[in-house]
Amino acid sequence: MKRFVFCAMTCFGLSALVSCQQKDTKQNEELTVDLAVVKDISEMSATTFTGRTKSASEVNLAFRVAGQIERVLVKEGDYVRNGQVVAVMDSRDYQVQLAATQAEYEQVKADAERVMALYAEGNTTASNNDKARYGLQQIAQKLANHKNQLADTQLRSTINGYVQTKYHESGETVSAGMPVLSVFGSGDTEVEIKISASDFANIEKFTSFSCKFDVTGDEAFPLSVVRVSQEANSSQLYTVRLKFVGTIDPKKITPGMTTMVYAEKSDSEAFGIVKVPSSSVLEEGGKTQVYVYDSQSGTVKVRSVNVTAVNRDGTMLLDHGLQSGDSVVASGVHHVKDGQKVRVLQKPSASNVGGLL
Repeated sequence: MKRFVFCAMTCFGLSALVSCQQKDTKQNEELTVDLAVVKDISEMSATTFTGRTKSASEVNLAFRVAGQIERVLVKEGDYVRNGQVVAVMDSRDYQVQLAATQAEYEQVKADAERVMALYAEGNTTASNNDKARYGLQQIAQKLANHKNQLADTQLRSTINGYVQTKYHESGETVSAGMPVLSVFGSGDTEVEIKISASDFANIEKFTSFSCKFDVTGDEAFPLSVVRVSQEANSSQLYTVRLKFVGTIDPKKITPGMTTMVYAEKSDSEAFGIVKVPSSSVLEEGGKTQVYVYDSQSGTVKVRSVNVTAVNRDGTMLLDHGLQSGDSVVASGVHHVKDGQKVRVLQKPSASNVGGLL
């Protein structure tokens, strides 16, 4: 019996010893952590937008009257001159309308002239003379309107340029004002981007714009703001038009091309406020803290901070405890201890995709 107890105690002691050794080993193990660099939001920050080049004088051509298109006289890519007829509408109904109004006008004109002649001789009242005169003016305006409607069955270009898009073909019926062709001018080219309501509210904080094209390599073209729409579209985005600062090669950069627009923004009022991932902040003992990495000792040290805002993009703004350039533990902060030695997770470089090299 004593031998059994002795063996049991021996086993228990060995087990406890192994357990303590394993625990000590785990405590001494270096934890691998992912770091994030703290950024001051008052510093210059770059925002990218997808843009599209457009002619500064781009227009949509539409008939001013409704009807069936008889012929579209141009195709996409054709050069057109200001005043050139580019499409024709079936005008039969408008010709009949004008003929009827012309006949009505001749009758009213003859009657009005007789009444005005009688009034000049003193053989009718001033009221009758006024009715005849105003009636003649009214039918004259109606006749002019119907002449204009017949003339409007011919669609003419309002600028010199190139046909970009043909929206309708011959035989289709269109309403008045419905675009038939899109024509862009042969002059200056601009860049159009769409920005969010947040960027629209802070548009004055954007200090510079530039763009790049695939066909021009790494060359950046500076841009300046021409105009900003004051009304959002159906997607709650605002349109910004930018013009090129300096000359561009019109053979390489043409309307309709896609480009990446780089916008730099600063916020001098936010000096001292930094942005960190929300996952790097923890609440412990009633304090808001982060773990700051010390590259010289390879350890992390706890530091108290103050959160001023929580952003929708998974970040927080802090106004105390950190400064731009500090490195903080970005994830797994609940497993880190103050003063603990850690290994930094190495991210693969752009030239070593997947970390295979």
